[in-house]
Amino acid sequence: MKILISNDDGYRAPGIEALANALAPIADITVVAPESNRSGSSNSLTLDRPLRVYRSPGGIYSVNGTPSDCVHVALTGLLAERPDLVVSGINQGQNMGDDTLYSGTVAAATEGFLFGIPAIAFSQAAHGWANLDAAARIAREVVERRLDAIGQPYLLNVNIPSLPYDEILGWKATRLGKRHQSEPVIRSADPHGNEIFWIGPAGRAKDDGEGTDFRAISEGYVSLTPLQIDLTHGAKLDQLRDLLA
Repeated sequence: MKILISNDDGYRAPGIEALANALAPIADITVVAPESNRSGSSNSLTLDRPLRVYRSPGGIYSVNGTPSDCVHVALTGLLAERPDLVVSGINQGQNMGDDTLYSGTVAAATEGFLFGIPAIAFSQAAHGWANLDAAARIAREVVERRLDAIGQPYLLNVNIPSLPYDEILGWKATRLGKRHQSEPVIRSADPHGNEIFWIGPAGRAKDDGEGTDFRAISEGYVSLTPLQIDLTHGAKLDQLRDLLA
């Protein structure tokens, strides 16, 4: 099996190193990741300048672009063979509910999915990399399950509790929960006295009911959520047709 690995925390992040080390014994891996942290970059592609690709002595490729850039460049020019799976992560911090719209981790996996390749995004619930070995072990187990039976291609968003392996209670198939809107921006000033703004922290969970990714993580389970790309609102489409008739 050939696996392309990327992330949004940057090619030197502990999470991608742990993921690559966990998958190397079971697959032929290639790592193509941003040269710096690109968290929150969503599905953006760099179109206003050329991209540069560097290869480290260890064989890891770094790109001066977004997570989507990394996967796009890998699939359309860098790799000699098409991978069987695209894997992203392990992200430092959860990507649940509305986070998936902003997440560069999910975006890297989504780019693979758009090319018709099964893809999985892995995130660890808490910041700080605690129990990263357990998260990497879970990630390998998910990949080894060969989830092709759910249909090809698939896009999975996987969140892992930041717990020791023996304290993780199992896996749950979940739907996305929902957050309250973000906290207010943080006002500050640059060295010249000009006002600047920092995006505020993410809001708390608004929908963390039974069956959601938020609930699964809070109870100590790994959350696996199948995602789709079609944003068409079917009910409103029918209403719009009626209005235009």
